[in-house]
Amino acid sequence: MSSHDPLLAESANATCSPLSAADVTADRVKELLRSNEELMQLNAKLSDAQDKLMQSEKMASIGQLAAGVAHEINNPIGFIFSNFGTLERYLGDLFQMLAAYEEAESALAGTPAAARLRALREKIELDFLKEDIPSLMAESKDGITRVRNIVQNLKDFSRVDTSQKWVLADLHHGIDSTLNIVNNEIKYKAEVVKAYGELPDIECLPSELNQVFMNLLVNAAHAIQADRGVITISTGADDSRVWVEIQDTGEGIAKENLGRIFDPFFTTKAVGKGTGLGLSLSYGIVKKHFGSIDVFSEQGIGTRFRVTLPIQHPQEA
Repeated sequence: MSSHDPLLAESANATCSPLSAADVTADRVKELLRSNEELMQLNAKLSDAQDKLMQSEKMASIGQLAAGVAHEINNPIGFIFSNFGTLERYLGDLFQMLAAYEEAESALAGTPAAARLRALREKIELDFLKEDIPSLMAESKDGITRVRNIVQNLKDFSRVDTSQKWVLADLHHGIDSTLNIVNNEIKYKAEVVKAYGELPDIECLPSELNQVFMNLLVNAAHAIQADRGVITISTGADDSRVWVEIQDTGEGIAKENLGRIFDPFFTTKAVGKGTGLGLSLSYGIVKKHFGSIDVFSEQGIGTRFRVTLPIQHPQEA
């Protein structure tokens, strides 16, 4: 019988066909399983992104609420501060009158009135009050001034009382205001060292740059895992640009993550500790200001962010 016998060929094909169909079915099952796995991963990522967006929206709402509260607090703090100044003047006048009465006491020597005055002076400890009242007033005024400054820093940070316009602004003032706002995040973790250079006012949106500084400072504080570290803020300028550097002595960033830190939703923080949006938003704000933001990091040593901004917008802008 010939090797090319049609009957043999047909028999062989009949034998192989079921195996081929099984192979195709197995491949399809594998492909469906792989697609299902990819869909599950994508769904998990979308769910995570939704959670982070909701958290970001909540934080934005809280920020607006805090700014509104600061705006409302500013009015009563203003008249308390003003009234306190008036009270100090009144007390000064009263002390002058009291001194005049004390000078007149000698004329009442030996009279019942002099005895009553002496007894009252000892009862109320007049000499102590004359020393303590000015001290109490000074301490209280200092406390009111500190509250007033905190409220003003909140207003400066959020710019709730101004329109969003490009203006010439002092970056040092913005950094200092932001430091006051995030002081509670930093004071227990690190010492802040300022190495300010001479900076000209630059054309910017101050509240947005304050947001950048806040994100970098809070990240620096969170990066410090030791009992206490150092955050150094350095500034400088050349003919056309200014720069701000924020450096920490934290854990540093792994090399494989350096290229991703400005990606939206990327974070190395624990779940619930960060949205992964801070550096991404900061990158966008700096680019909006025609500037650049660079990062230099070494694990176990720390991280340094450098923000470079033009003093004025480029002509083509």
